[in-house]
Amino acid sequence: MQTLFEHRSIRKYKNIPVNAELLEKILLAGTRASNTGNMQVYSIIVTQEPEIRTKLWEVHFKQNMVLEAPVHLTFCADINRFNQWCQLNNAEPGYDNFLWFYNASIDAVLASQNVCIEAENNGLGICYLGTTTYMADKIIEILKLPKGVVPVTAITLGYPNEEPSLTDRLPLESVVHYEKYEDYYPEKITRLYSEKDHSELTHKLVAENQTQNLAQIFTEKRYKKTDNIHFSKSFLETIKKQGFMNQ
Repeated sequence: MQTLFEHRSIRKYKNIPVNAELLEKILLAGTRASNTGNMQVYSIIVTQEPEIRTKLWEVHFKQNMVLEAPVHLTFCADINRFNQWCQLNNAEPGYDNFLWFYNASIDAVLASQNVCIEAENNGLGICYLGTTTYMADKIIEILKLPKGVVPVTAITLGYPNEEPSLTDRLPLESVVHYEKYEDYYPEKITRLYSEKDHSELTHKLVAENQTQNLAQIFTEKRYKKTDNIHFSKSFLETIKKQGFMNQ
């Protein structure tokens, strides 16, 4: 359980391969995750060949950890396999719709978190790649994903070559609601975000980005509205092309 409280995103890796037996154990942990109807409508693409990782590095905004980490894992929503099984057994599948893209995405992310926990529990480091959905169409080409398969998240995996400090988290009361949702109000928002807004790291980031506060870094630098709209449209189009929005 201590592993859960010591999670760090690792962006620098040692040039040490991950033993095949250990990798299989980590992947097996992923398959033990909860999933919709025990259907396991997800797939995990394991990429270790430098040539393919280089291609993935290009589409993941050239983040060097994609090149450094010996293992790259792409988690996909996948109705392709389950559909084929249904058809072989004279059962007509009805999973080419948004509901089942959503279900399959949840399954994929749950599996990814099991993988991450088991990896960290064995001394490895991981980092999630948010660029997966931004560049889903390119990743589909690189990994040759058929219709019914869409990448939803990816992680780098390997032995850490850094030991970053723990990142901050909001107080528990910020994200937990008992019995029913209690909406926020200005004074409570200010209190809940106070430690984050006034941390040493935040002051440093604000100075570097030349903004008034941390919120503006998110809205003006990291996740801008124009980018959000662009990548949202692009990802939706990719989902449609992969056959998830037929109904």
